[in-house]
Amino acid sequence: MLLTACNTNNSILSMSESEVVPDDVQAVIDPQYTLQLIFEGENIAYVVYQSKGQVVTDLEEQGDTLKVKLQVTKEDDVIEQHVYKLTLDDKHEVIDALINGESASFDSVTGL
Repeated sequence: MLLTACNTNNSILSMSESEVVPDDVQAVIDPQYTLQLIFEGENIAYVVYQSKGQVVTDLEEQGDTLKVKLQVTKEDDVIEQHVYKLTLDDKHEVIDALINGESASFDSVTGL
């Protein structure tokens, strides 16, 4: 699934689930954390979300804030790791996560 949001400023904002997670990203993922944010340079970040079920994602821009929306659907008994690659715009100063409509804190924020 690929989600993109564009504006008239030739936005590069996009988010897609990674089928293959780069080794350097996988090395810093902690399976004990529910929600992680891993920065790879200035305009690339990975959101790692551990959940019991399928996840539908969306992005919303509000000024300099980017809202990453994660909605869990069809819950299972098994925890799955979902890794999403974000390509960010320079204007985003804040990344806010929402899980099922509720604001959520990142358990870990890391840079590569």
